[in-house]
Amino acid sequence: MGDDQSRVSVIVTRPEDARHSMGQLAIYGTQHILTMYGGVIAPPLIVGGAAGLSVSDMALLVTAGLFLSGLATLLQTLGIGPVGSRLPIVQGISFASVSTMVTIASDGGLRPVFGAIIVAGLIGLALSSFFAKLVRLFPAVVTGTIITVIGLSLLPTAFRWAMGNNPKAADYGSMGNIGFAGLTLLIILVISRLFQGAISRLSILLGLAVGTVLAVFTHHADFGAVRDAKIIALPPILHFGGPTFEVGAIVSMTIVILVIMTETTADILAIGEIVGTDVDSARVAAGLRADMLSTTVAPVFGSFPCSAFAQNVGLVALTGIKSRFVVAAGGLVLVLLGLFPVVGAVVAGIPYPVLGGAGIVLFGSVAASGIRTLARVDFTDNLNMVIVAVALGVGLIPIAAPTFWDKFPTWLGVIMHSGISATAVVAIVLNLVFNEITNGNRAGASVFAAAEDLKDDLGERLDDDIRD
Repeated sequence: MGDDQSRVSVIVTRPEDARHSMGQLAIYGTQHILTMYGGVIAPPLIVGGAAGLSVSDMALLVTAGLFLSGLATLLQTLGIGPVGSRLPIVQGISFASVSTMVTIASDGGLRPVFGAIIVAGLIGLALSSFFAKLVRLFPAVVTGTIITVIGLSLLPTAFRWAMGNNPKAADYGSMGNIGFAGLTLLIILVISRLFQGAISRLSILLGLAVGTVLAVFTHHADFGAVRDAKIIALPPILHFGGPTFEVGAIVSMTIVILVIMTETTADILAIGEIVGTDVDSARVAAGLRADMLSTTVAPVFGSFPCSAFAQNVGLVALTGIKSRFVVAAGGLVLVLLGLFPVVGAVVAGIPYPVLGGAGIVLFGSVAASGIRTLARVDFTDNLNMVIVAVALGVGLIPIAAPTFWDKFPTWLGVIMHSGISATAVVAIVLNLVFNEITNGNRAGASVFAAAEDLKDDLGERLDDDIRD
């Protein structure tokens, strides 16, 4: 009996198990959702646009994403048996998968996307307990390069949005469309500069809101679908059809899932340090299981892979509110939003130029996050510069030369047409060859490293001459 009481006391005193009043749970939980809301609605809009969905179907895709993100957050924070880290982590639709899904959806629609997600999710679920051993294949030089390419590969979408998204439209690329995008971007920048702090973190959401209101007043927005949307309804099951399974799409999505697992692992470890609680391999595995289980069932509701949202990890550090029940309350808010199709219809009605202005910031920040990760990489006396250079180059081929892989076998084309998949394959292989296989490695082996050393010496001599 005494042992049971001691175990209970240990659990109760964990920082993440702190209790708050219902009012505080509602306020703090909603703050988490406002922080990540722009990020969770963007992937459905991008992929739905690539698949050529109607406004009503886009609305369903958005509400399905909100609903699934809420369920995934509840599973991650509250946990069921060996599933869920029971840490204050917000789960949402992953940006890492967007580029690959756009490539697949552009050719075959959403059904092969959903099939690839199911298989890749099951593979990730099976690997969850052993992923700690595989994480070494994804050091900062690999993940930083991949995340950078994710952001860069998404930026063309933002530019197309800014132009109006429909090349056949008479006003595509007009000064009016680009003007709305520029105005939305300006609003976001002004809010970020003048209201640094809590309001600044909502700058993208506020920019979208103000830009949309201005578009309504100038008759550049159409919310006709809102009138036809149901007020409340459960997300339909397999609304977009049953999944289909294509080898190339599955391979490509599996690579993405491994990247998502790496990001989630990093976020779990980071939140453990911020909260000040023990996070061992078993807890990481439990968090990954929640991530992968949510991803696997996502296509049933018409949604996409989940991952931990890093911006909410930062919010925990900023506010000092460490309770997982606060984040669970936020998850409940997401579930409720997902039950209101009218919410999805409103989001789907946001004009594309307004989305484009916000997308420049949103997608650019993803690339900047990758650059920040690369800043932690040691480039001294090794071949890391070569890894980054080649992986970036290959990853940008689909952007710079979209037809480059057209003559290759279909399965290879699906993998390489996605910048993130191509970058991951090249970065992982080169990291294995250059860093994991150390036989024959010696200092100063890279001409790039040598050139950098010479440049540093020249810079120091010039600096000395100027000072003299």
